[in-house]
Amino acid sequence: MPDFLIGTGRCGSTLVYGVLARHPGVHFISGLDNRWAHVPGPVRRHSGTIYRRLPRGLMSRSGMVLAPSEAYSALSREVSPMLADPFRDLTARDVTPWLAQRLREFFERRKSPGREDLTHKFTGWPRAAFLHEVFPEARFVHIVRDGRAVANSLAQMPWWRGHLGIPGWRFGPLPALYAEEWESSGRCLAHLAGIGWKVMMDAYEVARAAVPPHLWLEMRYEDLLADPRKHMDVILQHLGLSWTPDFERSLEHERFSGSRTEAFKRDLTPRQVSLLDRSLFHHLQKYGYPV
Repeated sequence: MPDFLIGTGRCGSTLVYGVLARHPGVHFISGLDNRWAHVPGPVRRHSGTIYRRLPRGLMSRSGMVLAPSEAYSALSREVSPMLADPFRDLTARDVTPWLAQRLREFFERRKSPGREDLTHKFTGWPRAAFLHEVFPEARFVHIVRDGRAVANSLAQMPWWRGHLGIPGWRFGPLPALYAEEWESSGRCLAHLAGIGWKVMMDAYEVARAAVPPHLWLEMRYEDLLADPRKHMDVILQHLGLSWTPDFERSLEHERFSGSRTEAFKRDLTPRQVSLLDRSLFHHLQKYGYPV
């Protein structure tokens, strides 16, 4: 049975996934498995062990191929594109017998010997209600980041499609209130990236209500950066993993930098920051971010 690390994207979940991948009890789907359909079974099932044995000096190229992946290409290929790239969040009502069977087989084929589960990351829509319906005992770790930082980072990504406007941005139509807000702001694209975060966070609130509380852990990225050991320990406990000497040594080599925490204040204009402050105010306040 898999456990899931989830977040809006550009929220710090990749860092958390990479740190978790260094734990000897964590198995994951590698980038190699994602790219090629015919990866040998032993390589597929032992990806975590292989990755952890690579010297850090070799992590530039070969390491990235073997690093943990969200595996959207593999999911599209072996399960369905609807799981990899939906225009809205998936819920329990979207589960069909054939889709659930394919998804279970997808993770079963990648199960590491001696382990019953693996950890997988999804970003964008939470998909948590859908995944809980298929895997009722799966645990979720939701990484939250300041929406202004997410919007700033998202708008700088070459794959972000917000520049095409609502028809081309992949996340479906905006709720009427948000659409009116965006129109009245003059269709500012930085603002649209922030509204996208707000849409995602609304979906995460709904998804959280569909998952039993003991299976859901929410953690702010900024808190993790401030005290990595404390908060990684909380994540490990939630996933049923113990703190090990190997993981301790691995954590000492990780870089936890808060230099980009408030980069939106430098990268955006005062007007854009003000737009985001007003637009995201209630959501930021709910998660403890000062405005």
